[in-house]
Amino acid sequence: FLAVAQNLNFSKAAESVALTQPAVSQHIRALEGELGIRIFERVNNELRITHEGETAIKYAKRMLSLYNNLQRDLTSEKRQLTQLTVGITHTAESNAISEALAKYVNNHEGVTVKIITDTLSNLYDKVKNYELDFAIVEGKLNYPSLRYLMLDTDCLVLAVSPNHRLAKQSMVTISALKKEKMILRHQVAKVTRDYFYENDFLEIETPMLIKSTPEGARDYLVPSRIHHGKFYALPQSPQIYKQLLMLSGFDRYIQLARCFRDEDLRADRQPEFTQVDLEMSFVTQEDIMDMLEGYIQRLYREIKGIEIGKMPRLTYREAMERYGSDKPDTRFEMEIINLSEQVKGTSFPVFADALANGGSIRCIVAKDAAATLTRKAIDKLTEQAKGIGAKGLAYIRWADEKPNCSFAKFMSEEELTALLHTLGCQQGDVVLIVADKDRVVLPVLGQLRLTLGKQLGLIPEGKYNFLWITEFPFFEWDEESQSWLAMHHPFTMPLEECLPYIDSDPGSVRAQAYDMVVNGVELLSGSIRITDYELQQKMFEALGLTEEEIEAKFGFLVDAYKYGAPPHGGAALGLDRIVMTMCGCDNLRDVVAFPKVQNASELMSQCPSPVDKKSLDELAIAVTEFEKDE
Repeated sequence: FLAVAQNLNFSKAAESVALTQPAVSQHIRALEGELGIRIFERVNNELRITHEGETAIKYAKRMLSLYNNLQRDLTSEKRQLTQLTVGITHTAESNAISEALAKYVNNHEGVTVKIITDTLSNLYDKVKNYELDFAIVEGKLNYPSLRYLMLDTDCLVLAVSPNHRLAKQSMVTISALKKEKMILRHQVAKVTRDYFYENDFLEIETPMLIKSTPEGARDYLVPSRIHHGKFYALPQSPQIYKQLLMLSGFDRYIQLARCFRDEDLRADRQPEFTQVDLEMSFVTQEDIMDMLEGYIQRLYREIKGIEIGKMPRLTYREAMERYGSDKPDTRFEMEIINLSEQVKGTSFPVFADALANGGSIRCIVAKDAAATLTRKAIDKLTEQAKGIGAKGLAYIRWADEKPNCSFAKFMSEEELTALLHTLGCQQGDVVLIVADKDRVVLPVLGQLRLTLGKQLGLIPEGKYNFLWITEFPFFEWDEESQSWLAMHHPFTMPLEECLPYIDSDPGSVRAQAYDMVVNGVELLSGSIRITDYELQQKMFEALGLTEEEIEAKFGFLVDAYKYGAPPHGGAALGLDRIVMTMCGCDNLRDVVAFPKVQNASELMSQCPSPVDKKSLDELAIAVTEFEKDE
């Protein structure tokens, strides 16, 4: 039928489908009789398509596209499906679709098909409950709760069950919900450019193929065909280039930069991401923070209709001691309390050992949580605490008239009463206590605080709590390498009063670095940069870099400093994270058109994938097979 429509000649159509001309004519007459319309007509001895025939051809092409994509999915997976369950809405074409689909699928890969005809609402429920592999829906795309949608034509929609391997999405897949997020992402990008252009920033693109330099995560490496054995790296950030731009006389730079980091994925990470990258010369930390605060206020005002006020500030130390995190969610209370003074002199070995070893005893109080935090629930929290570094979890659960304390035999009734009074506890409250070094106690309690915030329903929806975190440590100790690493990057300027301690006490050196946080998500990170050649050399040496390593990795930047550099600083904002928090999503994948999944693969194009031997030979690369550790 489509061959005739394409050629408008029965003879040529017969050749293309390997049939005789009479057989083709017979098929067309049978089809016209079944549909009750004329598809083709002759005018002046020329074969033409009727108006009704045009509609039939569009429908046939649509069905053929569906069949071909389905066949491709089935054959590419190279697996045997015993049954494919398909839902179809009540339409005049349901029977024709059912019969055609059943006939097609039954002829491929030994698959049988089960057809369920139902209303759109019921089919949606079946998709959600994993009862369907496909739902074929006729009508406009006006059902926003359908999250897994495949757009084939204007009116044909396939809703794919998320647990099925066919959710590899053989066609372009953007759901109604995701479309809204893509529009929001576009709006964020537009307001971003408008704001910074109005503030005299120049948008300058920096290279994508760069030199591999240490910036925390692993680089994505690109082999050179021209220079065998040498590699480019994809940028983790344009850090060095934007500083070079400042040295070159561009005092305000902005770029919506694509960045790449080869690191393990989690909800707020993707291997490739977009950051709003900026740098400014002849400015202080206050100037940069004011500029960025104004940017966020503009974004939320124009896009969300929300006024964001002056953002409060916490130092890194304050944030860790109060919330156990350098990106605290301040939408709910439950701050960490230091009990070290109150329990000093205790005979409880866990507490006594922690204090003797220079640690602390700290806690969080979950108000009115005793009914929810049963002994079984506390045991689960204990396992969580152990999983992130704690040796255990002490608790006081005041459910009945008398509190239940896990360390009661080491504390008199009067001491326990005094402790509860100090904590402001009442019947119905639960106290969770961790004793160890601060580097263990604080992050463990911070994680437990977030867990309880969600579990107890303490986190309000639709609220945006912004704040600045400042005075980060310059160095952090790495247990694996047994060395000091830069917490941000080695170009960050230390606070003036900390310069004497770079050699003698690296752990006490604080940086002119700042992060913006909203609802427990880090939106941006920035710092004032080192502009003194000798100080930069000293910081490199403090990080254990030799002269040869400094020259090999940063020589071009260090050399540029010798000619004088303006005072400058900047920041990088995660555009994906901005959109994610504005949408109220929990995962970056929700705001990226074609995201990578947990194993860093991309389902639509099925990358990464092998390449042929010729391509590898041109790069002088051989692939070594190895077995992964169990």
